[in-house]
Amino acid sequence: MASAFSHIIIPIALKLAGRKNSIPWRLLFLGMFLSVAPDFDSIGFTFGIPYASQWGHRGFTHSLVFALVIALLCMRCSKLFLSSSKTVFLFSFLSMVSHSMLDALTNGGLGVAVFWPFDSERYFLPWRVIEVSPISVSRFFTEKGLSVLSSEFIYIWLPCLSVAGLLFLLRGRSNAH
Repeated sequence: MASAFSHIIIPIALKLAGRKNSIPWRLLFLGMFLSVAPDFDSIGFTFGIPYASQWGHRGFTHSLVFALVIALLCMRCSKLFLSSSKTVFLFSFLSMVSHSMLDALTNGGLGVAVFWPFDSERYFLPWRVIEVSPISVSRFFTEKGLSVLSSEFIYIWLPCLSVAGLLFLLRGRSNAH
């Protein structure tokens, strides 16, 4: 998995890249929460749920169907997030799906059950460039964690902030004309 620090960069970058005030702060915080929420499945380890189970880590909570259901539920609360239903749905869905895509770019684990419940196979993307993060917090704050953050800075943070910054600048330039 990618670290929680890097999962939240996707909704932040989406906010920066969007039109001014298109993503209110409440919606941004929802997106940040949703971008890490699939990893709540790791609580299954406590209850003896095997990693490889569809109910285990990187199982159903990392699927497109799960992200779709959560985004539909969030959409029903669009007034709470001070946005249109469409904006809440798209932002929620992209924030949650980004988690699975980042995990599928890592170089460890069993892959991601992206197509659950239709297919329980675990998948990786062809480019597995992100150093997999330890699940344990205590193991994260070691030399391994520094290696993970370095990898994530190169392959997640720099691209996301570069694209968001470029779109922000282009938007500002087009508004000036």
